[in-house]
Amino acid sequence: MTDDYGSPHDNGSLDGDGYFGENIAADYDDDTADMSHPDAVDPAVDLLAGLAGDGAALEFGIGTGRIALPLAGRGVPVHGIDLSRAMVKRLRAKRGGDAVGVTIGDFATTAVAGEFALAYLVFNTINNLTTQDAQVDCFRNAAAHLRPGGCFVVEVGVPELRRLPPGQGAVPFHISDTRWAFDTYDPATQAMSSNYVTIVDGRAEHSSIPFRYVWPAELDLMARLAGLRLRDRWENWTREPFTGESRAHVSVWEKPAG
Repeated sequence: MTDDYGSPHDNGSLDGDGYFGENIAADYDDDTADMSHPDAVDPAVDLLAGLAGDGAALEFGIGTGRIALPLAGRGVPVHGIDLSRAMVKRLRAKRGGDAVGVTIGDFATTAVAGEFALAYLVFNTINNLTTQDAQVDCFRNAAAHLRPGGCFVVEVGVPELRRLPPGQGAVPFHISDTRWAFDTYDPATQAMSSNYVTIVDGRAEHSSIPFRYVWPAELDLMARLAGLRLRDRWENWTREPFTGESRAHVSVWEKPAG
């Protein structure tokens, strides 16, 4: 286990933990419980373990260990990078959490020792880098950590601009008696945000997290700039074909051998 301390990238973070401080980390696992079900986790871990083979894996944005812990349980040595100490604290409290190395820092620029067969970034985390330059740096950082023949995997949604009628800039994704959630999009800058309005004791509380959405073709160009080439792209972890109707993708870029 290691806990190193790096300098966070200036990506609009509110404090040392960015937008994933204690107020988010405290309820994060409960809020994403559907993503922690074996039906969601096992296919991802199967694919990642197969790509890692006999090598080590590096997770960008390791968070509370939703993917890292079961991947390590498959015998894959896993190291993670994350800006949020509050999120990593939750990882440490889980069974097996003390066996996963973590470096505190911005995954777009933070370097760790060693060479990896696999680097990966899941659950839209590439969008947490809110500038194109930072996203390009992320691909370069992944490539720098990979051994020849190694792979970089990104899971991210396809921007849902097709759901925006003229003049509308928001798409709701959760509506209940006590909570409303919606994404906003700016097609001119590719800036987006996820916004949450929660009723607590009869009062409305609002929170917002900024992102930058990115297209599959744009990611492919970022990969080329980093010396990587597209190997596979699917709609999801079960490797269903990616089509024009797909709302997300899992993409694999490879570092050429030699």
